[in-house]
Amino acid sequence: MNVLIDTHIFLWALAEPKRLNAFHKQELVSPTNKVWLSSISIAELMIKSSIGKLQIDFDPVEQAETMGLDLLDFTAEDAGRLGDLPLHHRDPFDRMLIAQSLSKNLCIMTEDVKFSAYECALINPS
Repeated sequence: MNVLIDTHIFLWALAEPKRLNAFHKQELVSPTNKVWLSSISIAELMIKSSIGKLQIDFDPVEQAETMGLDLLDFTAEDAGRLGDLPLHHRDPFDRMLIAQSLSKNLCIMTEDVKFSAYECALINPS
């Protein structure tokens, strides 16, 4: 399965793995899954760091690679999907991740319940 992780999942896996539920932990390490971190998540981290909302004292690209995550660029095709999304969720970073998951046919791993208002595939415990 192709899995796109939400920004908080990346942060939790990196610094607070106890916050991840057992199902998500299993899916992150499953050899049958390809796990992606979007360039949108890296942009979100850097923007929040630059405005003082989050302290980032590591290189997210380096950490993602160390964790075995694949990096996914946000494309013009991904951006084009934003125009079709209803405004169930107003966070622009999450909306871009949702659009990217739809254009790339990826499942999203998130704890954000607002994602369920969209037609994107979510990774949820059974």
